[in-house]
Amino acid sequence: MTVEKSHELALASQDDVVVVRQAVRSAAVEIGLSLVDQTKIVTAASELGRNTVVYGGGGSVRIDIVLDTPKRGLRLTFEDRGPGIPDIERAMKDGYTSGSGLGLGLGGAKRLSNEFSIQSSPEEGTRVVITRWKA
Repeated sequence: MTVEKSHELALASQDDVVVVRQAVRSAAVEIGLSLVDQTKIVTAASELGRNTVVYGGGGSVRIDIVLDTPKRGLRLTFEDRGPGIPDIERAMKDGYTSGSGLGLGLGGAKRLSNEFSIQSSPEEGTRVVITRWKA
């Protein structure tokens, strides 16, 4: 897989989540994702960005336009240095929340993505990578 274009944005506040949403939408339009796929990746980015700020204490997102011949896609990597997720399997289930949210963030982001991976530990924080491929 080749990275055609990449940039990183800080996630420290809810205002940063808005900036990330706009940057993800712009990149999705740039690679020609359909309106439905744009909405899916922006919604997933919003959920994961919010999680990074609220539960991870802030972090960053790297937005990559990737090429895996013949496919082009958008890969988003969210990272924080927060307390980690003690039980990833449980956190992925709809309805589970460690805060006041609806508990749809991680599972919803996975459903809205073509590829999803998560790594988390108390020492390292959390890293979530999602990819949406152009159909």
